[in-house]
Amino acid sequence: MENILKNEHQEGPMAKAIEDKTAKIPSDCYLWAAVGAMGVSLTLQCLGKKHASLFIGQWAAPFLLFGIYNKIVKTSGHD
Repeated sequence: MENILKNEHQEGPMAKAIEDKTAKIPSDCYLWAAVGAMGVSLTLQCLGKKHASLFIGQWAAPFLLFGIYNKIVKTSGHD
């Protein structure tokens, strides 16, 4: 039964290539990128650049999501 389910949901060549490259990036990089985005956002907010601060501050969540995806690929692997 497991083989049937596994054959139905295979990754495409583009997804495999991306996963191969992103699996080489340490998970800490995504965490530090998110913390860095929050720090830059705080600095811009203190300098009175509200719009730039909000723009950069929104980067933290995607960086953390990339880190989660990276961790899943590393632990579960791909096809």
